[in-house]
Amino acid sequence: MRRLSILKWQWNRPKSDWPAWIGNPPPKGDPHTRPAAGTVQVTFIGHSTFLIRLPRPDGTALSILTDPIFSLRCSPFSFMGPRRVRAPGRALADLPRIDVVLVSHAHYDHMDLPTLRALARRGDDPLVITPLCNARFMRRTGLRRIMELDWWQSVAIPGLQVTCTPARHGAARTPFDRNRSLWGGFMLRDGAGHRLFFAGDTAHGRHWGLIRERLGAPDIALLPIGAYDPRALMAGVHATPEEAVAGLRQLGAKHGIGMHFGTFRLTDEPMDEPVRRLARAVQESGLPPDTMGVMDHGECRDIAWRQPDDA
Repeated sequence: MRRLSILKWQWNRPKSDWPAWIGNPPPKGDPHTRPAAGTVQVTFIGHSTFLIRLPRPDGTALSILTDPIFSLRCSPFSFMGPRRVRAPGRALADLPRIDVVLVSHAHYDHMDLPTLRALARRGDDPLVITPLCNARFMRRTGLRRIMELDWWQSVAIPGLQVTCTPARHGAARTPFDRNRSLWGGFMLRDGAGHRLFFAGDTAHGRHWGLIRERLGAPDIALLPIGAYDPRALMAGVHATPEEAVAGLRQLGAKHGIGMHFGTFRLTDEPMDEPVRRLARAVQESGLPPDTMGVMDHGECRDIAWRQPDDA
């Protein structure tokens, strides 16, 4: 029934108001610099792709890449499917060596095999962390270290613990493997106990509160705000900006950053609507304006961790 509803929607979709292409602003900051003391460095590449850098005691930084997609399309085909309307905010070749890759689920806009192959060719040899039953898709990319986690399972590497968290979504790469692989988000915890939450792709739900109860409130939360219309089809898989703000509050996060907007036209909302609605939702919630917003594509920013008296 859902598949038929999606086919009907695709056939009757309104004409797009998205531009064919839009230029990015000049990138701000330098993702090769070590994060300042007491901060985490976050670079927004686009869609759900972030470079996260955590300072190490030896003066280096641990580099984490989330749901990396640098391809022109998020599709099984190079000639059809959703096409990006803006370039990645940073080229893959311009990023520092990647230590950890987080892949939240199997959808093409989050698990991009050409990008993973390019990472393998770079020789970074990152640890790839993904929910259950996703490694089979990535084994031919050349990446050698792939670890699958169930919800609430964790893996620890020096200076970092990664826990797979629940999400309200789904997964498939063909019409015949719907929900045969798991989807989720990730809570990152550094050696000092600071927490950053990457939600992956998710609808609004009680999982926000469960994550806080089991893992603690994150200092920073990266939350999806786009691909939500039509609501009859998307309410169970994608959050609205208003729901993202509600999720931020249920998580107890100090600071939120919106993602999953303005790169691929996946659904029907106008291109600039998620950002406008997010700003309005923060204002109407009574939160300080800088509690949650978005970053420019390519922007690199050092973000302060929560201080003890902020808790």
